[in-house]
Amino acid sequence: MGKPTGFKEISRRDRSYEPVSQRVKHWKEFVLPMPEGELSRQGARCMDCGIPFCHQGCPVNNIIPDWNDLVFRGHWREALEVLHSTNNFPEFTGRICPAPCEAACTLNISDQPVTIKSIECAIIDKGWEEGWVKPEIPAFRTGKRVAVVGSGPAGLACAQQLARAGHTVVVYEKRDRIGGLLRYGIPDFKMEKHWIDKRMAQMQAEGVEFRPNSHVGETIPVRSLYDGYDALVLAGGAEQPRDLEVTGRHLPGIHFAMDFLTQQNARVAGRSVAEDTAILATGRKVVVIGGGDTGSDCVGTSIRQQAASVTQLEIMPRPPEKEDKALTWPLWPLKLRTSSSHEEGCGRDWAVATKRVLGDGKVEGLELVRVDWVRGETGGMQLKEVEGSAFVLEADLVLLAMGFVHPVHDRLISELGVALDGRGNIAAETEEVPGAAVGPYHTSVEKVFTCGDMRRGQSLVVWAIREGRQCARAVDQMLMGYSELPR
Repeated sequence: MGKPTGFKEISRRDRSYEPVSQRVKHWKEFVLPMPEGELSRQGARCMDCGIPFCHQGCPVNNIIPDWNDLVFRGHWREALEVLHSTNNFPEFTGRICPAPCEAACTLNISDQPVTIKSIECAIIDKGWEEGWVKPEIPAFRTGKRVAVVGSGPAGLACAQQLARAGHTVVVYEKRDRIGGLLRYGIPDFKMEKHWIDKRMAQMQAEGVEFRPNSHVGETIPVRSLYDGYDALVLAGGAEQPRDLEVTGRHLPGIHFAMDFLTQQNARVAGRSVAEDTAILATGRKVVVIGGGDTGSDCVGTSIRQQAASVTQLEIMPRPPEKEDKALTWPLWPLKLRTSSSHEEGCGRDWAVATKRVLGDGKVEGLELVRVDWVRGETGGMQLKEVEGSAFVLEADLVLLAMGFVHPVHDRLISELGVALDGRGNIAAETEEVPGAAVGPYHTSVEKVFTCGDMRRGQSLVVWAIREGRQCARAVDQMLMGYSELPR
């Protein structure tokens, strides 16, 4: 490394945000980038630790120390080449990834990890600004055709890798625009959609064809894809939401989080939402059930829609403010995480379960109860209500953000007849299994592959990109008998 003592001489510094009073008035990104000089200093903090645990923390295997050092030296274009060697879309991960690499950083032992995510985002943003991101046109075409169903990060990564290997790739998306959860589920204040459009233009130049408004199994016969292509990749999402099965669930005013977020993303994109189906938090007492990232996105969206109040509930206990590094590092720790949306004005409550929904013709409140988590006879943790702890919380809009259980079991899955795992996801291994009839990412059906949330369940954008890249290699191997694509 160019600055062996940098981690001792330079303090950690990260990007800042626009003030809350300003950013809640618009739907654009509000992270303020650091100057190049400061980014160079932050890159100098990477400590040449010998065993880069950040590699272990990063699902896409980013070569983090190398591009940290290149940024420190001012070699930005070379840093971009290293970054792109493992990650097709660093502008996505640099904005919405929770940065498990930073949790695994050796300097995180003292709570001062290298600002890996900010440096990564700065590299790709400079790459776009300088015009360094170019289409990578394959030198020859193989004549093989691959259909990819789903245009989220897994499908896009898989399609781009296969196109660069020389295959003809067509991406089918059931919605009207390409991007999957990136387009419809991630609020614009976290990631503006022009980043997707830039990559689409690059991929189209590389030979990828996009077909939106193409719902395979509904408007597009499943058999036409299976018969018309040399390989079929299922890269849709885990879109079946976990529901709230309590009395009163049917009352108007209770909605799944993704329905709420999708509508607002449509508005920001300039598309109209029918008044009779509109879900708006304006002037309402909003309760978000679910403490994860989707719930946090509902909080930030509700605040920007000028909700009267926003409360987020979580059934699990409140995590500790700080993890025990001796027990958790370099793994992703369980600890209290406060997002930028929480900082904008949100009440939060933990270890709370919903007993029933209250209301006369529409939702008016929730009957809640405090819960404890106790170890059961089999050793697992079980939920136990705290006697006498029931209370009522007023609400006239309830958003269910309790996660997703598996892909929607629609005609695409049923007509192909692919095997499912015990959780309802499409079954496929990620590594070679000795004696197995099929290879990695191959389903139980000939020439049909799967990757991303459809295979592993709800997960992070980095895992989707990783699986898309690895699936592309598996498809290329099947089609050509070998593959030079990286894993």
